[in-house]
Amino acid sequence: MTEDNDHFSEEELEHHESSESESEGLFEHLSMTVDKGQETMRIDKFLVNFRQNSSRNKISQTCRAGNVVVNGSPVKQNYRVKPGDQISVLLTNPPRENIIIPQDIPINIVYEDDDIVVVDKTAGMVVHPGHGNYDGTLINALAFHFEKNGQKSDLDRVGLVHRIDKDTSGLLVVAKNEYALSYLAKQFFDRETKRLYWAFVWGNIEEDSGTIRGNIGRHLKNRMQMAVFEDGSLGKHAVSHYTVLERLRYITWVECKLETGRTHQIRAHFKHIGHTLFNDERYEGNQILKGVNMPKYKQFIKNVFEVLPRHALHAHTLGFVHPTTKEEMYFESPMPKDMEDALNKWRKYLES
Repeated sequence: MTEDNDHFSEEELEHHESSESESEGLFEHLSMTVDKGQETMRIDKFLVNFRQNSSRNKISQTCRAGNVVVNGSPVKQNYRVKPGDQISVLLTNPPRENIIIPQDIPINIVYEDDDIVVVDKTAGMVVHPGHGNYDGTLINALAFHFEKNGQKSDLDRVGLVHRIDKDTSGLLVVAKNEYALSYLAKQFFDRETKRLYWAFVWGNIEEDSGTIRGNIGRHLKNRMQMAVFEDGSLGKHAVSHYTVLERLRYITWVECKLETGRTHQIRAHFKHIGHTLFNDERYEGNQILKGVNMPKYKQFIKNVFEVLPRHALHAHTLGFVHPTTKEEMYFESPMPKDMEDALNKWRKYLES
């Protein structure tokens, strides 16, 4: 989870000027100093007055999760604010753009209890309704699932803790109540979750492992892309670590661990170092970027593009502490069939 409202899923980029972790936009970090003339009052009431779009119950849940800090220490909802208090708040704020219509759409739920749902999302599914994608999303499918099982389905109890783009496959966790959302949001914000991504990138990465650093912000000419600004003049701080899993001459299979969760972080960082994600149309990875320009090879690449008709990125693992039991939860998603088929094609091609 990263600071500020800087995250939108891929399908929303066309309509927003800020955006995989995919985690931004679910909450906002507030810092304030109580005015000298402020009368003492309960902090939950104080924050309701300060944040007109937040309910007192929501703020109380945020306090319970330890996300309201006064003068450096977490406080309960009955804490009475005083003039000069330094208050920091982490508030969940899920999108409310559209009325959510429950839809019977198959989804792979790998874990569920009263607080959370962990979903292994297929590539091609939008996470949340937005401009141009008003239905057919993961949230529509979850609304149907909750309704079918007699659970409240007005989506007030559902919170996207983080997001992955439409054409990225893999794991994400959804909170089923305000407390779970607030508790999990703080883990993402504090970078305490365990997440690894698998990606196929163009070219042979010579180092067995490495780190990519560089601010990420909106591309100055192509507003559909994110760009890396090494000098820090624009964008936001971003760090990606990678480990090479397999080299296939013209592409490399890498495992990625993110310190930050900026928009398209993996896609932008790897393009920046000359290793664009395989078949990433938005970042020109759907062209032959590495290898000899021969008819047989060109036909082979075309065949692999057909097998893997999206960017090669998969959210492989997800780990976090459960909001209620405080148990460490850990999930793994196997490589999806399209990526596995593409990988096997590359291996056989190199053997021929």
